Amino acid sequence: MLKDVALYSVEQFEGMRKAGRLAAQTLDFITPYVVPGVTTGKLDELLEQYMRDNGGIPATLGYRGYPKASCISANHIVCHGIPGDKVLYDGDIVNIDITPIVDGWYGDSSRMYFVGTPSVKAKRLVQNAYDAMMAGIRQAVIGNTMGDVGHAIEQCAKAERFSVVEDFCGHGVGRQFHLQPNVLNYGRKGEGMKIQEGMIFTVEPMVNFGGSATLVLSDGWTAITKDRSLSAQFEHTIGITKNGPEIFTLSPKGFDFPPYIDKK
Repeated sequence: MLKDVALYSVEQFEGMRKAGRLAAQTLDFITPYVVPGVTTGKLDELLEQYMRDNGGIPATLGYRGYPKASCISANHIVCHGIPGDKVLYDGDIVNIDITPIVDGWYGDSSRMYFVGTPSVKAKRLVQNAYDAMMAGIRQAVIGNTMGDVGHAIEQCAKAERFSVVEDFCGHGVGRQFHLQPNVLNYGRKGEGMKIQEGMIFTVEPMVNFGGSATLVLSDGWTAITKDRSLSAQFEHTIGITKNGPEIFTLSPKGFDFPPYIDKK
């Protein structure tokens, strides 16, 4: 129901811009450290330090018992991978998902990274996940529905014979981590909640090379593809304006999709 969805003012959008900017800067910062031989735990330490040094608090740390400052999900891990002793190897693909809290606002974003040189099929999957996210964002305009967003994401994935994860989805965000509306990665045109000016939510498709089914491991967090196929995800936080969706989490360095090359 729309009554359960917050609509934010122009002034409140500025708070989200700051939080989103730090999320994007943090993901830019970590780029040169994502190399063969690094552990996901080391990356998490660097991410946490950068967020704290720049006025942010990692939202995931302690959230419902989650133990780390980021989620780092490699290869067939769909989402919520817990950083630790896992070593990244040449050819891996990895998603890094962070949410710094800045002045009470939550800036939620994730990107895929190439570790060394991935396979051609892995590159195709990562590119498609990015394209699916952007296709969904383009449909996030006043008067459209959440079904329009999900349909665009799903059709983009299916065009490459990939599948979208249905067990996890995007969500509203603002002064809390997870709010309404749910932003599904599938849907039918014209169905679902109407999109209105002032909404803030994430668009975060998870695209699998194989089937869409997932399993959550015994740690209660790490979700993997049931068939162990590769999975890729991108996530932006957006706000709905009269002029279309505003992306709060755009990379200042233009690191939209990998390989990321610093042009500045």
